[in-house]
Amino acid sequence: MGWLKRNLLFAIGLVVAVGMLGAAGYYDYAGWSHNQTAFDHLNEIYSKLAELNSKKPSPGNNQVDNVATAKEQEHQLREWISKTRNYFQPIAPIPSLTNGPVSSELFGNALNRTVAQLQRDAAADNVELPPQYTFSFTAHMTRLTFAPGSLEPLSVQLGEVKTISEILFGTGINALDGIQRVRSSPDDASGPDTDYLADQPMTTDFAMMVPYQITFRGFSPEIARVLDAFASSPHGFIIKTISVQPAGGTSTTSTTGAPGFDSGTAGAATPGASAPVQGKGGLQTVLNEQLLRVTMMVELVKLTPKN
Repeated sequence: MGWLKRNLLFAIGLVVAVGMLGAAGYYDYAGWSHNQTAFDHLNEIYSKLAELNSKKPSPGNNQVDNVATAKEQEHQLREWISKTRNYFQPIAPIPSLTNGPVSSELFGNALNRTVAQLQRDAAADNVELPPQYTFSFTAHMTRLTFAPGSLEPLSVQLGEVKTISEILFGTGINALDGIQRVRSSPDDASGPDTDYLADQPMTTDFAMMVPYQITFRGFSPEIARVLDAFASSPHGFIIKTISVQPAGGTSTTSTTGAPGFDSGTAGAATPGASAPVQGKGGLQTVLNEQLLRVTMMVELVKLTPKN
């Protein structure tokens, strides 16, 4: 008791410290318990959100609002299609399907006439073609009969290939190396792989996207004209990819009889063009551009009948 009397203040401080430590421990435990409860609740919320997000369509706070929003978005899309319909004009099949079913004889004659006409058009426009080129219809040129159910899709493709070829010829390209399309007939199995794509058309509720791949040679002005021609076409062509590389190292050189000559595009900066150089014979080189080989993936967007 003597020690306690002599150290009363110390003893009181010790008791208070122990009490404070106990209180701190209690509050720590209470805080940990609260945090754990909150963490468990948060995990529960995340799990619920993940479950809801996996559902299609994902439900929101109000399912009625979701349905109304979806209908409004569909209405806006159909309005946009209506306003832009002039840019998605259908391409007429060859031969026409409006006069009833297409017979093997009718399609065979139309195919031969169309290929021959495209060959003449290419020659008239100074566009080089592969020898005896059939514009991706090699497997069908000599057939007298065609696989059942294949004449209608082949007629549609023939019309589309003709339109693509005419667009290319009209831009002044140097050569058409090939057009590739999707297989649409069992008869296509006998054709060369160079006529076909491994891709398939993609169909939605609003449109069908049909891929074609074209390979041609030309200079940068011709490439620009090709891009512009597809962009301004009324048939809904979309260029998906384009690959440009030198065409075997071939190049061309334009010369003029006097320094400082300017003939519009001849002096324009173009890919592969060199700066003017004084030639030994007094002629000035104003353009030295390399012939290019272009591989282009084009999608034809065709609206579904209800649109």
